[in-house]
Amino acid sequence: MSAVYVDGDACPVKAEAERVAVRHGLKIYVVSNGGLRPSAHPLVEMVFVADGPDVADMWIAERAGRGDVVVTGDIPLAAKCIAGGARVLKHNGEVFTTANIGVILATRDLMADLRAADPFRQGGGKPFTKADRSRFLDSMEREVRAALKET
Repeated sequence: MSAVYVDGDACPVKAEAERVAVRHGLKIYVVSNGGLRPSAHPLVEMVFVADGPDVADMWIAERAGRGDVVVTGDIPLAAKCIAGGARVLKHNGEVFTTANIGVILATRDLMADLRAADPFRQGGGKPFTKADRSRFLDSMEREVRAALKET
């Protein structure tokens, strides 16, 4: 049976992921270190893990596999989930695949090195937009349908 795993800390599309998962009758796990408002829907399980680096990521990576969908912006977690056979997408609708995850990991590492070498090169990411939310909903629907075909 397919399930949806959401890396819940700082996820701007929890409600959208829940809406798509519930529409397809899928169990959804929202995993975080706490501080999230629980959902009243019976298919949504809030999973609160202990504080610590990557504890939520490890919980998701240990469980997500073929036929599951993972929502995360964490690139190393995405790589682990892809290796386990899960479908993974970012909050803005970008889909991580076996074909692109290597380049994305390498770019992430390169940018971390550049930021470490140049203290003035800090900057933040782009702001989250309505277009990102719409793209996420479209991608989430496609990935859930594809995951359901795998099971």
